[in-house]
Order: sequence, then C-alpha cells, then structure tokens
Amino acid sequence: MQPQKVIAPLQRYSPCDHPRSSEPLMREISMRRREFLRTTAAMTTGLVLSSFANAAEEQPTPPPISGGNPVGPFTLPDLPYAREALAPHMSAETLDIHHGKHHQAYVTSLNKLVAGKAEATQTLEAMISTAEGPLFNHAAQHWNHSFFWTCMKPDGGGKPTGPLAEAINRDIGGYDAFRKMFSEAAMGQFGSGWAWLVSTQGTLSVTKTSNADLPMKHGQVALLTLDVWEHAYYIDYRNRRADYVAAFLDHLVDWEAANRRFIAG
Repeated sequence: MQPQKVIAPLQRYSPCDHPRSSEPLMREISMRRREFLRTTAAMTTGLVLSSFANAAEEQPTPPPISGGNPVGPFTLPDLPYAREALAPHMSAETLDIHHGKHHQAYVTSLNKLVAGKAEATQTLEAMISTAEGPLFNHAAQHWNHSFFWTCMKPDGGGKPTGPLAEAINRDIGGYDAFRKMFSEAAMGQFGSGWAWLVSTQGTLSVTKTSNADLPMKHGQVALLTLDVWEHAYYIDYRNRRADYVAAFLDHLVDWEAANRRFIAG
C-alpha cells in the first residue's frame, strides 16, 4: 500500500509575515487614506461656505427701489405682498393710505419737480446724493418707502439666521441687544423719521434719521428700516408706537431680505 500524502493546511497570508515586502503597499494605503480625508474635508468646507450664497440666489429679487424706472418719470412700486397679507399687525387700510396715498404723493411731487430738468435723467440714488430741499425730501422719501415695503413679509419677525445673525452677534452683542437698540431708536426718534439697521464697511450698527434723511447720505448701507412717521401706524395703533415697533420685530421683519442685502454688501 502506498503511503498517503499529507497535505499541509492553507496558511492565511498576513503582511506581518513579510514585513519588508508589505511596506510599499502599506505606504500607498496610508497615502490614499490621507488624500481621501483631505478631499472630503475640502468638499465639506466648500458646501458650507456656499450654502448661504446659494440660498440668497434662490430667493426672489426685491422690486427695484425706483419703482421700475431707473430714471424719471418714477412710478409707485407694487407691494411685494397682498394688501391684507400683513394683517392683523398692519392692516389693509393702513397700506391703502400709507402706500396708495402718502407714498404715491411723494412720487407725484418728485416727477413734477424734475419735469423738464436735467435731474429727470438721474437715477434716484444719484439724485439723492446731490439734491437739497424739496427735491431731496421727495426723492429720499420715495426711496425710503420703497425700501420699507421690502423689509416686511407675512409671517415674518423673530430672530435672524445666517451671516447676518453672526454679524449681529459680533458687532451688536446678539439679537436681544439689537432688539433693545432698535426699539430705542424707533421710540427715541422725536417726531417723524426712521429706525435703521445699517452696515458701514461690513460693520453693523443701529441708527435713526429724521424726516427724509437716510443712511446713504452718511456712507452707510441700509439693511432694514422701520417707518415711525405717524401715518405709518396711527390707524392700527393710534399713539401706541411701542406696540407698533414690537409688532414689526415679532411678526413682520423679513430677515431673509436683510440677509441678502448683507451678503451682497
């Protein structure tokens, strides 16, 4: 009888069994792992940095401040919402009077003032930068009101988010500090005027202006405003300006629009 051959069991290969031959392979694996981690980190960072810009691009563009015409004759811009959409915090009656009567009167008077003159070929912003007296007042009030309508939306208010919220934290000390400062500016404006959140070379602050005055005359970029002329709130709030200011901040502010303005610089 022939003796049976004994077959040795298969041995599992391990790089540790041949340390010298496995070193190039292990180095390549390590290099590919580091390259994968770097690529993943770069892609994640890019997505985070672009997220707010992409969100801003997806938002609808606010109506032009000039009411549709870059130069005169100027027209009353449409509201970016239905007249009843801001109720009960701002009634359709208030918008009928404020937008349809007061703002329209500024536009009508402005067109009369520039008719047949060189100013008729200027943009609204160019006119504001050089005009004085009645021409400045009507041009600036047209700009102020057109801007104000775009600072509100139905179901707005509350705290901001995104880059603007971060800038408010950095420059003003957080939303609570902003709310206090903005309310004080709106309440502390004697007579007629405006409360503003503005940017000066990227730094935020709260300010107020009298009558038709506005941030662009002072080298500032307007991000948000509240009209505190009595015709803006007297139908709904009578002499309770504090309630009007609170309703604006709690229920009407369009922080997305303010964010887009801040991102745009």
